[in-house]
Amino acid sequence: MEKPRQGFWGLWNISFGFFGIQIGFALQNGNMSRIFQALGTSLDDLPALWIAAPLTGLLVQPLVGHLSDRTWLGRFGRRRPYFLAGAFLAALSLVLMPFAKILFFAALMLWVLDASLNISMEPFRAFVGDMLCKDQHTAGYAIQTAFIGAGAVVGSAFPYVLDAWGVANLAPTGQIPDTVKYSFWFGGIALFLAVLWTVVTTREYGPAEMAMFNGPSTDNDATIRALASRSMTSAISWIAVGAFVVVLVGLLGLEKEIYLLGALVAGYGVASVLAIGLAQSGRSNNILSHIVGDFSGMPEIMKKLALVQFFSWSALFIMWIYTTPVVAQYMFGSADPASAAYGDGGNWVGTLFAIYNGVAALTALIILPKMAEKFGKVNTHMACLLAGAAGYASFLFIRDPNLLILSEIGVGIAWASILAMPYAILASSLPAQKMGIYMGLFNVFIVIPQLLVATVMGSILKAFFPTEPIWTMAFAAFVMLCAALAMLRVKEAGASA
Repeated sequence: MEKPRQGFWGLWNISFGFFGIQIGFALQNGNMSRIFQALGTSLDDLPALWIAAPLTGLLVQPLVGHLSDRTWLGRFGRRRPYFLAGAFLAALSLVLMPFAKILFFAALMLWVLDASLNISMEPFRAFVGDMLCKDQHTAGYAIQTAFIGAGAVVGSAFPYVLDAWGVANLAPTGQIPDTVKYSFWFGGIALFLAVLWTVVTTREYGPAEMAMFNGPSTDNDATIRALASRSMTSAISWIAVGAFVVVLVGLLGLEKEIYLLGALVAGYGVASVLAIGLAQSGRSNNILSHIVGDFSGMPEIMKKLALVQFFSWSALFIMWIYTTPVVAQYMFGSADPASAAYGDGGNWVGTLFAIYNGVAALTALIILPKMAEKFGKVNTHMACLLAGAAGYASFLFIRDPNLLILSEIGVGIAWASILAMPYAILASSLPAQKMGIYMGLFNVFIVIPQLLVATVMGSILKAFFPTEPIWTMAFAAFVMLCAALAMLRVKEAGASA
């Protein structure tokens, strides 16, 4: 039995909450480096402070995906309780962030904010798969991407608009400008109301209805048997690699945040050892065994798309961290966070981010569905990633800030496809009963490259070009090109878009 087709307003209601979530992400991405520098951090310490974002996603998304697959709260539904809880905590974090007087409080609020946004965001990906029939997946993710773009435009433009209205954009050293404060407060309210809209205007299919649509729910016996049969050797090797990284940091005097990278690699090995041991002893009905088992048994197409995601999101995270210092220094002539020129550069970055997100929204609604229908989703995604690589590379040659609008058009095209095409390719290949956990695990490959950038990029910047952050954009262009080439390994299940 096929799920009912959704009309325009049904697609609208399913994804409108993402409009608010992306306002939160846009405020975070466009302003946290500025807040950290205003509170006294140095340029090469920015990646370490940004570790909060990928680390919370790494921990939260698979857990929320697993739990939401197994949640049913009657009329409150399966995914919607997570939407609402995450939105409330994220809105509260946005309201509290501008009160930061010290770096520690700002960093703590970033952890809470990013965790909360992930709690809301992760089930939205599975929600599209839950609510739509397979031939509407592309349309569903395109609409979701349009709301992501629109929300990011609003969130990114807040400081610039407030500055134009006469709100103070400068603040004494150690304080956050009023434009940023009011943006966070307005953004918190908008985020919560947008998510609330989706919560109150949608009705999720219950377990009996999902069984009619997808067939009887499959158990995890095969996954657990596969986990129980695994050798401990591979798990122990992860621990050894992590320990080696930690030792290497001490021997070579590398930046201290790389310790975290080694600890996480070793931590995955420890989690695998525990999960395998529990499965082999017959105590497999636990979250750890299920998550590790599903991770090791993910579909082949998901593994191939994971490499594409790794490169794509490495480039994006570099952009979010370094665009403000790059634009302020090279286009506005100041690397001093307390200067008026730096503030102008920061505001222009907000505008540029609004532009690329606006381009993404229009691309998702108008261009992507037609391209996917004519050329296929794989070829469409590859072409869009190449446009993004060209956009990043152009930062090396442009010095007129107005011309960066052309760069952001390329970035926006790539951003639209990154948010839509991999999920449209993947959704039809996933078992419906595990939509949440697999979407959560797929998003791990968004988080891992961000964590790698946050732990390693500061060391690279400090060692090779401590006063020339422009070269981070060259690196972003290169890894986005790698993402496009990695799409050559991906084959679509069918020709239909």
